[in-house]
Amino acid sequence: MIQATDILAAKILVVDDLEANVLLLEGMMHAAGYTRVESTTDPRTVGELHGRNHYDLIMLDLQMPGMDGFEVMEHLKAVQPDSYLPVIVITAQPDHKLRALRAGAKDFVSKPFDLGEVLMRVRNMLEVRLLHKESLQHGKELERKVQELEASRETIVHQSDELRRLYEKLVREQQVTERLLLNVLPSPIAERLKLRSDLIAAGPPEIIADRFEEVSVLFADLVQFTRFSPALSPEGLVAVLNEIFADFDDIADDRGLEKIKTIGDAYMAAAGLPVPAVDHAARAAHMALDMLEYLDQFNERSGYGLQLRVGIHSGAVVAGVIGRRKFIYDLWGATVNIASRMESHGIAGRVQITDATRQRLGKPFLLEARGPINAKGIGELRTWLVTGRTTDVSR
Repeated sequence: MIQATDILAAKILVVDDLEANVLLLEGMMHAAGYTRVESTTDPRTVGELHGRNHYDLIMLDLQMPGMDGFEVMEHLKAVQPDSYLPVIVITAQPDHKLRALRAGAKDFVSKPFDLGEVLMRVRNMLEVRLLHKESLQHGKELERKVQELEASRETIVHQSDELRRLYEKLVREQQVTERLLLNVLPSPIAERLKLRSDLIAAGPPEIIADRFEEVSVLFADLVQFTRFSPALSPEGLVAVLNEIFADFDDIADDRGLEKIKTIGDAYMAAAGLPVPAVDHAARAAHMALDMLEYLDQFNERSGYGLQLRVGIHSGAVVAGVIGRRKFIYDLWGATVNIASRMESHGIAGRVQITDATRQRLGKPFLLEARGPINAKGIGELRTWLVTGRTTDVSR
């Protein structure tokens, strides 16, 4: 009778060309109590290793450079002392599973790895393998038990397939949730939030907030849009804003800015966070000019006469996540307030920047001094207008 100690003492070989997968599977086996686990990332050595060590189980990746898993199994048949091929194949391709079983493999493990599935299949396989070895020594009675266990394994395979389908459904639902999270939060921030196990139930247990010393904040506003909107139906109004702001989102992605939010007919973005960027001012200026160019094209295409007013300021901000059930990544600080004033005190169809942003821009932009303005709640600010690019530096 096979004992638990016999199973845990079985000789196991892990074969995968990716070191990370090897370490993961070895870690799973050691954590479950298996004491004789070896590995290789070179599939060409498997036949020699098995001929020397006679492994009770080989966990074999199918997709490897130089020599794939199917070729390895053909080579193993030449060195295997009996007709039983002790192989569990590792694959993410459903169509490879049936082919692998026909090639002699006894079971399969799906990628990405599920701890419960891996341990279940390994244990079942080792039970069958060790009983098979005994059957070679003790005759047909043990062979009958092997057959019963094989039938039991088939039942478990069918049950595990159903569990896998449920798992895949859960993974798809999690992917939808992650996509929604990425739609409202920057990717690095979303990753930090996903690490919080109690996030959904109770909100972040700790404040997620960072200070960035070098950021350019951009505000853009559709001039007198409130006078334009009564002429449209609610659906038409939303459709126009959605088309414009969706294309602004594309520009932000292309120029390396992070969209922060929209407020009515106003759009806010920032460069230099959550990943710092030394060229944050240039990124913001490029986006502002791209937005004006896009709106001209939109007006020509739609027959509308919309105008955009853009303001930019550079400096330090505090950025963080607020909310429990509805999260938002927002910015605070004097830099935000001054950028907002650059927009509200700006000129329709122009990009207005502060002297702080001008000093960070460099040469690729055409600038026009507007002079000092008295910004509400802030005081006098020296401002400039970005009128274009000096050469073909749009990328």
